[in-house]
Amino acid sequence: MIDRFTNWVKWEDRNDLEGLNYPGIYCIAVSGKSLTKFSFIPELEYIGMTNSKGGLKNRLNQFGATIRMKSINHGGADRFLYQYEDFEVIKDNIYVAICSFKCDTKNPTPKDLRIMGEVAKCEYDCWAIYIENNGRYPKFNDMSNSLKYSKTKR
Repeated sequence: MIDRFTNWVKWEDRNDLEGLNYPGIYCIAVSGKSLTKFSFIPELEYIGMTNSKGGLKNRLNQFGATIRMKSINHGGADRFLYQYEDFEVIKDNIYVAICSFKCDTKNPTPKDLRIMGEVAKCEYDCWAIYIENNGRYPKFNDMSNSLKYSKTKR
């Protein structure tokens, strides 16, 4: 599965990724060192998925709007924002990698629905691999230990 992910790219370059119009998995990492080849590294701080009609691009835009405090409408990004309140300070250290699944979410056939089910399973598989490698959930997927900005600091 790991070979299905794109390389890590800087957050600001996310729109250059192939497959953004499809559903899939996205991983967010924060690192002061340059990241390239994707792996389930400790710096990976959030694993998310989407099966929405807007695809990965829309979901990453929701994440981005939340971490820039334009609108807080993404739970994982709300937890990210609790730790990293100042986007300008952290923006150059944010990386993203995606794994897209080509299918039609607007008028799905039974085949498309099965692919969308694979997306949901893939997210759980990614969490399992991350936990096997790092002994814990990614920081902002751990809802019991990661506070939301909107619930505490507003």
